[in-house]
Amino acid sequence: MKKGDKVRFLSEVGGGTVCGFQGKDIVLVEDEDGFEIPMPMRECVVIETDDYNIARVKKPLTPTPPQGRREDTPAETAAHFPSEEPKRGQAATEIKGNNTLNVKLAYVPQDIKTVTTTMFDSYLVNDSNYYLYYIYATADGHSWTTHAHGLIEPNTKLFLEEFGKETLNSMERISVQLIAFKEERSYLSKPAVNVELRIDTVKFYKLHTFRESPFFDEPALLYDLIVNDVPVRQVHVNAKELQETLLGKKPNGPKHPEATSTGKQDRHSKAAGTPSVIEIDLHIHALLDNTSGMTSGEMLEYQLKIFRRTMDEHLNHSGQKIVFIHGKGEGVLRRAIEQELKSKYRQCLFQDASFREYGFGATMVTIRKKDA
Repeated sequence: MKKGDKVRFLSEVGGGTVCGFQGKDIVLVEDEDGFEIPMPMRECVVIETDDYNIARVKKPLTPTPPQGRREDTPAETAAHFPSEEPKRGQAATEIKGNNTLNVKLAYVPQDIKTVTTTMFDSYLVNDSNYYLYYIYATADGHSWTTHAHGLIEPNTKLFLEEFGKETLNSMERISVQLIAFKEERSYLSKPAVNVELRIDTVKFYKLHTFRESPFFDEPALLYDLIVNDVPVRQVHVNAKELQETLLGKKPNGPKHPEATSTGKQDRHSKAAGTPSVIEIDLHIHALLDNTSGMTSGEMLEYQLKIFRRTMDEHLNHSGQKIVFIHGKGEGVLRRAIEQELKSKYRQCLFQDASFREYGFGATMVTIRKKDA
């Protein structure tokens, strides 16, 4: 219960809007005449709120229970999703400015203290003023298995299923299909969406994967499905295609896929036979289109993987100069690159790149063979 929530009284007629608190047990409720009424919290029930963690009285829904899930107790059912049938044809309460679709898939450990052995709950989070028909499914080869389907209300979260570590291997590919609409009011039509995600199941064994969010009281692993009306498109790296790209020849010589984003790889070319300077932009958003669900440590490791791959590709090209653009920031990536150079590539020379061109945000490496 918080300021702004609308409540009604249990033991007497009346209610209003929460405007303050007295101590731990007394809530101040402002009625329609503007009077503040002190009332014990236990005598108030929330009937309208924008808090995702409070079950709402308005228009509850019961989703289709997935096969194999346990029977919930009444208390658990209230916590996961409302239990009464909805009154159709009634317009839902909307939140101002929430008419763009923002939808997330969430995984919540039942006991965060035993993350390596605990069961997990999956949820669909609808952070918009639209109703959503949904289908939640996992892939088995070329076929799909539906785990949950139904209707989720605006600005709510909905329990989908419970699962354990033994089923993680079957959850690497997830599909969520969504159709958005409103009832009893006009609205802008949204296209139907089918989002496919690849879930990194290793994350379910790591405590730092699960983070605080406004949607849950407990730490959760969140995946974006739709962000501001735009469906999420994950970047899938095919090892074979990546190898072919790295080994592919262009008229101007070998070209690293990440180097193409700067458009500067060949502009430092000098005399014939002198290797041109290769520029590699290591900013995470230049390497990945979507970083949702990744921790800072995982993003740093991905950046270092690109660094190592580039170095290993050119280790036999003595004299080759490579500029790694890492940005200034807090210097974490810069220090990690220097540590790699000092430990794994000690034969190579490195220095700050041209301040005029890169500021303090780049390191230039000159390749030298081990026997050089």
